[in-house]
Amino acid sequence: MPEATPEATPDAAPDVTPDVTPEAAPTAPPDPAPEAAPTAGPRGAPDAVPEPSPVPSSAPEAVPRAAPRFSVVVPAHGVAGRLALALDSVLAQSFRGRGGWPGAGRAAEAAGLAGAGGPVGIEVIPVCAGADTLDGTIAARYAHRDPRVKPVRSAPDAGLSGARNTGLAAATGDYVVFLDGDDTLAPGALAAVADRLDATGDVDLLFVGHERVHWWKGAQPGDPLGEQMAGAPEGVFAPDDAPWLSGTTLPAWSAVHRRAFLADHALAFPRGGYTDVGFGGLELLAADRIAVLRRVCVRHLLRRQGNLLRSPGAHHFDLLEQADLVLTRATAFSAGGAGAAPPQVSPARLHTLFAHLMAQILRTAAAAPELLPNDAPVRGGREFFDRAAELYRVHRPAGFAPPPGRLGVQHRLVAAGAYGTFAALREAHRQAWRAVRGARATAGRARRHVPLRNGAYRAALRRPIDENLAVYCSYWGRGYTCNPAAIHAAARRLAPHIRSVFLVTEEAAERMPDGVEYAVLDTPRAWELLARAKYLVNNANFANAVVKRPGTVHLQTQHGTPLKRMGIEQAEYPVVAAHSGSFGKLLTRVDRWDYNLSSNRHSTEVWEREFPADYEMLEYGYPRNDVYQHATAADVARIRRELGVREDRTAILYAPTHRDYRTAFRAQLDLDAFLAAAGEEFVVLLRAHYFYEADTDAADTAPGARGERRIIDVTGHPSAEELCLAADALVTDYSSIMFDYANLDRPIVVYADDWDVYRETRGVTFDITAFPPGPIARTGSELAGVFRDGSWADGHAAGLRERFRERFCTFDDGRAAERVVRRVLLGEPPEAIPAVVPLAARTPAPAARPAPPSLAAAPTAAPAAPPPPHPEKG
Repeated sequence: MPEATPEATPDAAPDVTPDVTPEAAPTAPPDPAPEAAPTAGPRGAPDAVPEPSPVPSSAPEAVPRAAPRFSVVVPAHGVAGRLALALDSVLAQSFRGRGGWPGAGRAAEAAGLAGAGGPVGIEVIPVCAGADTLDGTIAARYAHRDPRVKPVRSAPDAGLSGARNTGLAAATGDYVVFLDGDDTLAPGALAAVADRLDATGDVDLLFVGHERVHWWKGAQPGDPLGEQMAGAPEGVFAPDDAPWLSGTTLPAWSAVHRRAFLADHALAFPRGGYTDVGFGGLELLAADRIAVLRRVCVRHLLRRQGNLLRSPGAHHFDLLEQADLVLTRATAFSAGGAGAAPPQVSPARLHTLFAHLMAQILRTAAAAPELLPNDAPVRGGREFFDRAAELYRVHRPAGFAPPPGRLGVQHRLVAAGAYGTFAALREAHRQAWRAVRGARATAGRARRHVPLRNGAYRAALRRPIDENLAVYCSYWGRGYTCNPAAIHAAARRLAPHIRSVFLVTEEAAERMPDGVEYAVLDTPRAWELLARAKYLVNNANFANAVVKRPGTVHLQTQHGTPLKRMGIEQAEYPVVAAHSGSFGKLLTRVDRWDYNLSSNRHSTEVWEREFPADYEMLEYGYPRNDVYQHATAADVARIRRELGVREDRTAILYAPTHRDYRTAFRAQLDLDAFLAAAGEEFVVLLRAHYFYEADTDAADTAPGARGERRIIDVTGHPSAEELCLAADALVTDYSSIMFDYANLDRPIVVYADDWDVYRETRGVTFDITAFPPGPIARTGSELAGVFRDGSWADGHAAGLRERFRERFCTFDDGRAAERVVRRVLLGEPPEAIPAVVPLAARTPAPAARPAPPSLAAAPTAAPAAPPPPHPEKG
């Protein structure tokens, strides 16, 4: 989980400190800074700042130039889903002045050129977990095209402090900005900072404004900087001119730091949690010249998953270590020690510092039942309190008076070491809170989760979980299909002790394969299975009423690589949002997931944004695509015979996607005209989107020269994988089937006749016309010409496909189902799971009629420009 630093004004500290009430519990919306890893536990930093290790990339050597004005350090581990947005927000900055850029354009600046304003002013240092991780891959992609991006590595277990220190060690700029990987710089932020620094001259620390952006609601009201800097002088000032500032209540990303100042005082982020508390306190103690920029420069994301400081764990003891570190240094400075230390710390500043640190410590002590180790909450809370009491006695400044009110009571209790009284008051407040909310919340949960009409489900929920029962469902019960079916088949082979049951609609039950146990959805038997199953596997979602019982395991397999927007990002598109139902209910369903399956790094990046929750991402590939690596020429021939495709015909699978702005199927392409113009050798397998199964009326008996069927409607065929195996080429628009079909390394043509409309109404994650798997046609006549002149399968098409496969066929090596079963059903550790076979070492099923040798020339190098690494709206 991300770490955060509570934001509080000095005067307001007593008000926001929990007075041993439930408001202190970690259920309030977080508004501090996130750490880089949303799912990791507490972690420390290395004893010494490690030397940065550059992430390998093919970026050209940058032209030697003067040091940049700003180094922006971006810890990236665990927030890769939004990393591209963060990097884009930095690289789009421009400014005038010393070391700035006069607005001549990004391309010239990226080339290392200097303008009238001076040398290139920005370097961006993404700090990644490794070259082969998702964050490392994204950073390398940026570094390849922009020499200002200089990735470095920091091990995930080094935590936020280690990542920032690694980035700081690599920085060469005059000033350092620390930007979390899921935050963004506001447009014009660095220009405003540069102008302010030009006006103030060099300062050690420039505090900048920020806004908190809720993951769903957007920018939140309030001015966190203004609340703390209301009385600060307008110009440059010394810490003694603002004795209410402690440095411990604002995160590192809310300021710009002079790099030489940090080096002169050997300032680095202390290891462990609450690193902003320690760093901010030490930095302000050492600072001499401070200024404020009263403008929003950082847009800080309030993540749905919360942050590390609101999750339980022993890392909360790190707060005591950080407080001790800062107060020890402050005491030495106040006594005039520490050699060439900054000016002596005044009593007023020392009192402020002590008050702010104790406010955070008491807030944590008040929330001990939630925050401290669950295995021993009493001992954990007691130990924290006792250590806080010792810290209080050691560091309480002479003449310090506790604040008034209930916070003052807490001060006196911790000063006296009266844990019993403190805990009793805390519990009294908690009991009062529960009395107000408990009954209503319990009733609401019961009504929301358990269908009142279904007594069988309620009764089954009271029975033990069946540890050897797995329940599967695919496409809302449409049948034995997709990833759940492939996992089910693998589980019967690798985990035969687990009973596997498929849930299907009454109509689909008639088509279930022999030997597959099933139950009909919304029957008492189906509800009982859902209530008692240890494992629940779906490529969509189970009903809202399904309860996530403790100890159960939910696997979301997904059902395609996302070209279109999915999840909560659909809310930005009214046409889609109107048909998507409640996004709140969607997120409730997402919260049930323990695992989420990904077939490529693009999917991983997108899923993290579109389905924000605390699940484990499984980069294992799609099990449904395993067949493409195992099927034989005989299998392909058999499927074609069953479909009625002649051996001397080239079969084109035409698979258009769903249009949200339409209510019924309408073929985008005049298939009769297409076939007449393309040539006699081609036949079309028409596969409409499954939303339109009841609407297709294709002429599957359209005669050819010899009375054969040249348009075969396969919309109702149960297996998309078999259709792909049968096809010699694919024509699609924006369907995710193109990502699956690419695993066969057969020609793909994109028919993008309404791309602009689709992109504006549905939303997309990248521009398929800029990064296609093959030729693009905009009209039916263009499409026919692509097949008539052979460009559908020439060397250029192969080059486009090769590049596409490298990006989107990463994990589909034929062993995805095995990996899933071993990790999820058998509980094997990640290090025991079979590694992915490299793309070059795979041998997919052969096409029945490969492209003629004259067409299938060696791949021609495709354009090198990668697709936009972030979602685009058009």
